[in-house]
Amino acid sequence: MKNRRKRGGLSSVDVVVSWRRFFRFVSLFVFSFVLFSAFFIFLGKIRPVVRSSVNAVLRGSVPVVKVITIHEAVEFPDQTLIFLKYPPSSRFFTKEDPFCVFSDVNDSSKLFKELPFAVETDDYGRQIVRCSAVPRGNTVSLAVSRWRVDDYNLQVGLTHRWDWLVYDAVIDDDNSTVVFVKGLNLRPGKVADASRYECVYGWDFTKPKLLLRAQAISAAQEIVRCKTPLTVLDGPRRAQSQPVKVSVRIKGSGMLPSVAHPIKRPGRIKVSKTFETCVCTMTRNAANVLREWVMYHAGIGVQRWFIYDNNSDDDIVSEIKNLENRGYNISRHFWPWIKTQEAGFANCAIRAKSDCDWVAFIDVDEFFYIPSGQTLTNVIRNHTTTPSSSGEIGEIRTPCHSFGPSGLRDPPRSGVTAAYTCRMALPERHKSIIRPESLNATLINVVHHFHLKEEFAFVDVDKSTMVINHYKYQVWDIFKEKFKRRVATYVADWQNEENVGSKDRAPGLGTRPVEPTDWAERFCEVSDIGLRDWVLEKFSDRKTQRLVWEREARRVEDEVIVQMGSWADKRVGRKRKKQLKAQ
Repeated sequence: MKNRRKRGGLSSVDVVVSWRRFFRFVSLFVFSFVLFSAFFIFLGKIRPVVRSSVNAVLRGSVPVVKVITIHEAVEFPDQTLIFLKYPPSSRFFTKEDPFCVFSDVNDSSKLFKELPFAVETDDYGRQIVRCSAVPRGNTVSLAVSRWRVDDYNLQVGLTHRWDWLVYDAVIDDDNSTVVFVKGLNLRPGKVADASRYECVYGWDFTKPKLLLRAQAISAAQEIVRCKTPLTVLDGPRRAQSQPVKVSVRIKGSGMLPSVAHPIKRPGRIKVSKTFETCVCTMTRNAANVLREWVMYHAGIGVQRWFIYDNNSDDDIVSEIKNLENRGYNISRHFWPWIKTQEAGFANCAIRAKSDCDWVAFIDVDEFFYIPSGQTLTNVIRNHTTTPSSSGEIGEIRTPCHSFGPSGLRDPPRSGVTAAYTCRMALPERHKSIIRPESLNATLINVVHHFHLKEEFAFVDVDKSTMVINHYKYQVWDIFKEKFKRRVATYVADWQNEENVGSKDRAPGLGTRPVEPTDWAERFCEVSDIGLRDWVLEKFSDRKTQRLVWEREARRVEDEVIVQMGSWADKRVGRKRKKQLKAQ
């Protein structure tokens, strides 16, 4: 019996083997659980959680997570702006994170994706993804590069047209709201009937009972000014509340869609401002010329630069950062609104008001030239210390000379000021330097000059004292970029069959970007080397004999060429010595 029980039962060896298998199984299970848990926790830390809808979260059917959504979008002829809505403390996207996904409306399986032009952050702190224009018959959404397109995409819902939109707003130092609007179609340079318009404030424009209304004070061009309600001035009661939006209602026609939140600029006008002389410009793809423009104007007394970037896709962001690191007071302001130069300048005048005594409005191909060698600040003081009979001086107008290609066919390596030396004989229109507080409430400006308050007057600078060298007609490879689009609101793009004979166009060029055979010799009536000589004297590096804004890469390239030439000379010399010895 004993032996039978022993043979029929489990031996001690069998028991040991079973427990080993059990522990191995448990260990493997625990290890797998820990590994996968750590993996998902790690993924949660390195990326924000995105869903196309938050309804499930609000109903409580899933745990509450940080959700990024698309707030709205704006369609332009050549791009789509997608405005993202982030919860507090979320990590913002970089350009490498999102993909623009275009899907066929009739067949969702037909789709393609591409990287955006850029991912921007505007003055409101909103992040904006710049995608290509949506092809006909397609829709656009966003996907994140590390995720599957079909599982984690952000659908674009509310989409606005760029030409029927309230696109920006700012609260001025008098607490009025300045609203920038596309679609009013008001005449340039003329004051409109303000009684036709009112500003509408709210968080949800679909709920009329919750909206605040304010009558317009003034209306002109693309700007409506209204008295700001106290509730808006006081701001949201809670820090996490969404900022209020503002729109414009045309009486009898309805309210325009809006992406604008009124921003309150810091403080009232200071008695003593930080900067005497500032410059504002609106530009696109100016990375290659910005360094010369900033360094030159710093050399004549400019202290502050405001760069309104109109959809650049070059290296302008890093170029501005580089200048900032060198000690220049320069800032970039993303301004995606096309054909809005006048509105952008008005916006800049408000922005600069608290810090700048005087602001010049010029383009990046325009350079103040003062033959006497005075600073720009001294010229301004000399023309404004004594009030005119018409009132206190609020604007200084400077004539412009337009320069041609000057016989060049390739972009000059040393910059425009030292290269282009031939111009048209007669000066063209003027550009302005203004006192921001002297501007009329309408902020009307046409071709870089503004309407002033009644108590202020303008003064013209004699061209022997100061002139602007406008390097308007450069070598063809540079000039042809003007055909893409012009930033001014009230001038036709050069490819349009409209106002072909206007002074805003290149005389005799027509509407097609085809290089004339004699382009390099055009627009050359007078040789003018004044600014060139002054630049070579004041801005040349004594050791290298190069201008201070020339890029290091170009210097190295030239040194290599020189060295290669030296080596070539040495080889020729050695070869000649051998020939002489052989003789």
